[in-house]
Amino acid sequence: MKSPPESMSPAMPPMIASESRFESLLFDAFETLEAGGWAMAVLFLVALVMFAVGVSVFLKIYSRGLHRIRERTWRAWIESPADRRGEPGRIIDGLSGRKTMKDVDDAVDAIRMGVLEPFERDLRVMKVCVGAAPLVGLLGTVTGMLVTFDALSTGSGGDKTMSMVAAGISEALITTETGLVIALPGLYFHFYLARKTQAGRRFVARLESVCKQRVLRGLAAAS
Repeated sequence: MKSPPESMSPAMPPMIASESRFESLLFDAFETLEAGGWAMAVLFLVALVMFAVGVSVFLKIYSRGLHRIRERTWRAWIESPADRRGEPGRIIDGLSGRKTMKDVDDAVDAIRMGVLEPFERDLRVMKVCVGAAPLVGLLGTVTGMLVTFDALSTGSGGDKTMSMVAAGISEALITTETGLVIALPGLYFHFYLARKTQAGRRFVARLESVCKQRVLRGLAAAS
């Protein structure tokens, strides 16, 4: 068997190859940020806030489990306090012992303010970010086109002018694309989280109705 030629370089170790690819991607990302102008920095902040808030809401929803509790389960928990678990069990603890309609209403208002309202607030922040991303991208587009027109009107037609025109067009296109790339997955993520939050609201509303029916039956039996 012939040995490989001395001019053939040995294969690059996988770790070094991965680091090289990562550095190349990082360099390309910085080049894209620079080419997009100031709007790219704003878009980066918008994306950071939007997905950070979304991940926080996602983790809170799944840690509390309000979206996946089955009605037959929590109805059984009303009659069996020892079986209650997690956040749904604590909510049932706070409602099942109420004796008057006003007590039930006060308890439900406290649950909505303490448990559901933080989700609503965070989802509003996400919605603002989803709407802001394409608008900031559009503003960057306008800025890039102004740079392009300024280069065409003041330049002499040489390589420097063409370079300024290319930079303006690049800024206009990159910011538009980046705004849409941020907004589209953000819109789906917001819709998904809103669906899960809506399930929690339905659970509290159904539990409120059941507890009020129990109070009415207790008052009718006492009269």
